[in-house]
Amino acid sequence: MLAAYAKTFDADDPLAGLCVGELPMPEPEPGWCLVRVRAASLNHHDVWSLRGVGLREEQLPMILGCDACGVDPDGNGVIVHGLIGDPDWRGDETLDPQRSLLSERYPGTFAEYLTVPRRNLIPKPPSLSDAEAACLPTAWLTAFRMLFTAAALSPGQTVLVQGATGGVASAAIGLAKAAGVRTWATSRSEQGMDFARRMGADDVFASGDRLPERVDAVIETVGEATWGHSLRSLQPGGTVVVAGATTGHGPPADLNHVFFRQLRVVGSSMGTLAEFHELLRLLDGSGLRPPIDSTFPLAEAGEAISRMIDGTALGKMVLCPENR
Repeated sequence: MLAAYAKTFDADDPLAGLCVGELPMPEPEPGWCLVRVRAASLNHHDVWSLRGVGLREEQLPMILGCDACGVDPDGNGVIVHGLIGDPDWRGDETLDPQRSLLSERYPGTFAEYLTVPRRNLIPKPPSLSDAEAACLPTAWLTAFRMLFTAAALSPGQTVLVQGATGGVASAAIGLAKAAGVRTWATSRSEQGMDFARRMGADDVFASGDRLPERVDAVIETVGEATWGHSLRSLQPGGTVVVAGATTGHGPPADLNHVFFRQLRVVGSSMGTLAEFHELLRLLDGSGLRPPIDSTFPLAEAGEAISRMIDGTALGKMVLCPENR
């Protein structure tokens, strides 16, 4: 089968380690099943994998990709929940110490076929296209959990989303607006601000700008570049939810803001199967859909990843393995 995989690592030139070629068909282990992939979306996780973050040399070659939509052995359309955990774990699966994403311990989704536990297959709603459904498992599920589990936002409250063009950030803008939460966003560019407005932001600000008033929660995936602004933007008792740090992991702690105004700093990662079903209900009821920047045949995975690296994409990039 055709697959896009990490053959080597290169921290400075991640595309140098990418290979698109034929690999053996996967064989499902007990309790797992074979899925024919129709669409797979890209995440920055794929770039980090090519840089050697989270993988070891002995795991190579590793098929990339965390997200997919496809067809199960019975011919049903399914979305693949990419969080693989211990089958004996009970409770919130994001807290399972044995959890991993596809392409970390098990081969990923950038292939014509993949294998996953049957419990990780979610029926695809007919209202979603294959490409739209493939965008949901990482970025959109992460945004949903950040907003409604970690920050526990409700209609009428206000959220600030930092870095509007990021995959999780743009999803958070659309989901918050669809749920009746007043939604503000920041971006470094006019193009990013326009994109945030199209996603539903009620107001948009240049990165670092003083806000008209403080907010109930901040969605933070940018990291060092926006951390101080995030804390200053919260009202007393507010919550900053962190699910990434694309500009660095070492900002000043600003503990005086945290303790004096009794702020909550909450980490969040991916989401549960139950939250995935809630996300699908929200999309179905609201008509909200993931914006897709562009689609590529699987053979052109390198071009898709290059576009994501250069930071010009507005929306998700999707690979379509059936388009040879």
